[in-house]
Amino acid sequence: MRLRTVLATLTAGLAAAATLTAAGPANAHPATSTATDTATNTAPSNACSPAVSLDGFSDALDKTTFDGAFVGNFSALALDLPHSRPRSSGGTPIGSLAALSDRSSLFGLDAKTRAPRSVVPLADENGAALDSEGLAIDGDGTRLITSETEPSIRRYSRDGEILDRLPVPSSLLVAPAGRATTNQTFEGLTLLPGGRTLLASMEYAISGDSAGIVRFQTWQRHHGRFALSAQYAYRADSGLGVPEVQALPDGRLLVLERGFTTGVGNTVRLYVADPRHATDTGGVANLTGQDGVRLVRKTLLADIVNCPSLGATAKQPQPNPLLDNIEAMVITGRAKGRLEVLLASDDNQNAAQTTRFYRLRVRV
Repeated sequence: MRLRTVLATLTAGLAAAATLTAAGPANAHPATSTATDTATNTAPSNACSPAVSLDGFSDALDKTTFDGAFVGNFSALALDLPHSRPRSSGGTPIGSLAALSDRSSLFGLDAKTRAPRSVVPLADENGAALDSEGLAIDGDGTRLITSETEPSIRRYSRDGEILDRLPVPSSLLVAPAGRATTNQTFEGLTLLPGGRTLLASMEYAISGDSAGIVRFQTWQRHHGRFALSAQYAYRADSGLGVPEVQALPDGRLLVLERGFTTGVGNTVRLYVADPRHATDTGGVANLTGQDGVRLVRKTLLADIVNCPSLGATAKQPQPNPLLDNIEAMVITGRAKGRLEVLLASDDNQNAAQTTRFYRLRVRV
């Protein structure tokens, strides 16, 4: 999720794909770890569905620390490819992977090993912590970060300085200011092809809309700033929310849907969705499935429960021990006609959950 064109990101990602999908760290101190992920082949037994296969996973960062910061709570991932000359010290290393913690921290991970190399604290204008959920990185290296609290979207420098803040429709604000529910607002963030349109996904429905219908808000870039633009409606599966979206070069989206049932575990599904012919719902007060409103069309790519477990273990009941609270997603490149996609789980700093990275190959 970055404030630059996804098409440009994917192009640059092709050069870095071999390292971005390479081995994950293996020992307890991530800064020096270099071993490989579990199961790196793409044999048919690794298929999750006809469209998705699992290359491997890594738990190496689970319950680790870096520079005094807990490594985990990951809510978003983004490629941080070279934009300018590296700084002499501090900041995220050029050519790394950015991982956003929902506890107001932005980590720079090594592109090859995914070992932490930097951490930048984040805060709002008053110095208060964020519930930081969505991440996009612009071509000049600035960070666009959502917070679920209000919700809000702010642009930050590499050093964590606030540069500006985007407008948010009043209806999407948390009640009583708007119709959204606390902790159910902006989760996903991505740039559409061309880099002029930013899209944020709400996690769940707002008051007055039918359960399961979530709104995707967009902004158009004009003279370097983003202004409110079209809004679309997407129907999530029953009981699931939308924690992440990623734009494809043709204008479609990869959409992650996720839910949790106590005593059963997580449900995580990956969809490809097409907003290009959907109705602009910005002026529709209540979305109730009425005629004349075309929802974003979606097609299931895979239910992650059907992926091979590859020896994964779970700390709490799960329908597949591979599953956890998967919340972050980034497209890292393309190989052999398939997208290389990296997922990460949010362990909520909870002993019963795991910080886990998953490497997928996705045919769309």
